[in-house]
Amino acid sequence: MASFATACRLSARLTSRQLRQDASARGFRTSTACLAAQNFTMPALSPTMTEGNIAKWAVKEGDSFSAGDILLEIETDKASMDVEAQDDGIMAKILQGDGTKGIKVGVRIGVLAEPDDDLSTLEIPAEENTSSSSPPKEEAKPAPSESKSEATPSKSSESKSYSSSAPAKKSSGPAKKQTYPLLPSVEHLMHEHNIDPSKIDEMTPSGPNNRLLKGDVLAYLGTISSSYPAELSSKISKLSHLDLSNIKLAAPAPKPAAEKAAASAPAPEPVKNLEVAVPISMKAVLEVQKRIQSTLGVFMPLSTFIARATEVANDDLPRSKSYKPTADDLFNSVLGLDKVTTSSGIRGSFLPQITALPSAAPRATFAKTPAKKSDIIDILSGKKASPTRLAGKPLPGLSNTVNVFSLTVPKGEEKRAQIFLDRVKTVLEAEPGRLVL
Repeated sequence: MASFATACRLSARLTSRQLRQDASARGFRTSTACLAAQNFTMPALSPTMTEGNIAKWAVKEGDSFSAGDILLEIETDKASMDVEAQDDGIMAKILQGDGTKGIKVGVRIGVLAEPDDDLSTLEIPAEENTSSSSPPKEEAKPAPSESKSEATPSKSSESKSYSSSAPAKKSSGPAKKQTYPLLPSVEHLMHEHNIDPSKIDEMTPSGPNNRLLKGDVLAYLGTISSSYPAELSSKISKLSHLDLSNIKLAAPAPKPAAEKAAASAPAPEPVKNLEVAVPISMKAVLEVQKRIQSTLGVFMPLSTFIARATEVANDDLPRSKSYKPTADDLFNSVLGLDKVTTSSGIRGSFLPQITALPSAAPRATFAKTPAKKSDIIDILSGKKASPTRLAGKPLPGLSNTVNVFSLTVPKGEEKRAQIFLDRVKTVLEAEPGRLVL
């Protein structure tokens, strides 16, 4: 619908232009001849705008413009805005030039003419009087019966009789000129009682920043006491601030006796750790290691056997006394899965410390190196090159026969540690072959 309406306006505008061109070419007009020009006044760009400044004109005197063209730029205390032309026309005269400030809304700032008007014979209209008084109010409608109209007169007649019988009084106190736009309630009250705008400077404002309030107008009319607006304003100003002069700081509360007793109580002694040790022979592991190397040509170090034995021994250990169920355990107990599982143990995280017995110190192993090539000295002297034997280094902390596997655990974990070490001993001494795969 919006695009259709725009197309209609555009076609109407083009038709109007073509009609004017044809009319000027044939020597007749489509509008009444010798019409006066139109006044171009300061527009109100917002509901609260009362005056504005002309930043600059975008057209000059005698320039033609079309609808939508920018005529001038207006500045207010809030923003700067462009004023667009509503119809086609000619800027006949500019009365307020660039940089003019403090122009009231409705004051003439220029004169506009029609596109085909002759500016040399154009009649410049006079400026309209913007300070004319407001039109008189409509009289109250007569009541159906005379008795009822006499008993209950209308509100408008009451206000007229009040304004004529009770003359306005000057407010006590210094009156100040208003720099802000009047509030809607103040404007309504002034129109209701036919107060001339020139009387505003005679009223004493009591609002913030010397702004005129409705009570100030009522005090000027004598409806309320002249001192009431000032008293009410001072009362509101006093109540808007919190009075803390009579507030005293409370004494600090004494600390409870339980905290003193807890501070004086001795700290509990730390839990002592216990050491659990088991001697384990590595003879069977060495035999399996030698057999693998001779059969497959792969050397498996002793550390691999020990690591795999540790993994096997940590499976399905009994729970400790200080064990707390995890979220998975609680969830399984809610579903009843804790009764279905056959094993009630958990996986441990023990890592034994290995110490070689002093009596079973490892013997040095020797490795043969390939024979060196005979040089010229050996050939002349008749000596033959023989291979050298290098001593092999034993694994530190690990003996080829018996070693001590130990664990340091807190009190209450001795049973689990003993079970773990017994499993490691069984696997390394009786079943080392299961650690190969």
